[in-house]
Amino acid sequence: MRGILRFLLLLFLFSFPASAQEYIISEEFRDLKNWEPLYFPKVDRHSRYSVIRKGEDSYLMAESEDSASGLLYSDTFDVYSWPVLTWRWKVEDIIPSGDARKRKGDDYSIRIYVIFKYDPAGASGFRKFQYNMARAVYGEYPPDSGLNYVWANRSWGTPFVPNSYSGRVVMIAMDTGPGEAGLWKEHRVNILEDYRRIFGTDPPSPASLAVMTDSDNTDSSGIGYIDYIRIGKEE
Repeated sequence: MRGILRFLLLLFLFSFPASAQEYIISEEFRDLKNWEPLYFPKVDRHSRYSVIRKGEDSYLMAESEDSASGLLYSDTFDVYSWPVLTWRWKVEDIIPSGDARKRKGDDYSIRIYVIFKYDPAGASGFRKFQYNMARAVYGEYPPDSGLNYVWANRSWGTPFVPNSYSGRVVMIAMDTGPGEAGLWKEHRVNILEDYRRIFGTDPPSPASLAVMTDSDNTDSSGIGYIDYIRIGKEE
């Protein structure tokens, strides 16, 4: 009996660390303690974010009414060690007048950002000048670049398009249109593969997450939900 108990104890001890290291981030939205508000200059109306509970389940509700703001995850992660992003989301509806190819249409019921930190060591002289100027104005460097996974309002005729405000941010359509509004959709992407395919180079290693719903450009409203977000290793 003593030998069996020792075997079970060893099995538990050796299996637990592997399970704990499956994800570097596993956000189930029990609360918002790991997130901080993300506001934008000259945008006065902010979107609302709250945790919805149904029994033992919980998820994030993101609401916008002619507004824009996001939530930024408090920690960064090494995208080379943890390149796999998985999540589950849904929308109540799309924003009918939204269109990623136009600044006036850059609104979505739900989106997930992967934001890459600027690295001065790998920047050209002109780029360093630009980022140093930005830091002088805002007190910190802006992000280097970003991948923006969205529930697209309409088909673009291509899997991704440059953001209408910045060529260093790319919009990637994961779901499109209103046909599956109200249904939970699960997605899995490899961040490194997407970045290399789109930008043709390797990203900076420090990355962070943000979520957002916005409707200020279209003077409309949108509601989206996220059940979970996870950052893990390639299988």
